Amino acid sequence: MTSSVTFCLVTVCAPPVWTRRELDVLGLVAEGLSNAETAERLAVSPETVKAYLRTIRSKLGVRNRIEAVNVARRSGLPQ
Repeated sequence: MTSSVTFCLVTVCAPPVWTRRELDVLGLVAEGLSNAETAERLAVSPETVKAYLRTIRSKLGVRNRIEAVNVARRSGLPQ
């Protein structure tokens, strides 16, 4: 039980580290681009964009792209 409490405290206290590409994807999604449009802009595959979005959602603790954009905007995450 102590280790899970410690894990939660570390998760809450330590903000996620963002890669430039994660911020790029989040910014384009925030503009309303689809996965395919984002992939085209970044010259990657749509599957790569989906992988970035999974990582972004995990780091933000949200379930979908809309929640990710809303949390990012509220927290002042650079885009």
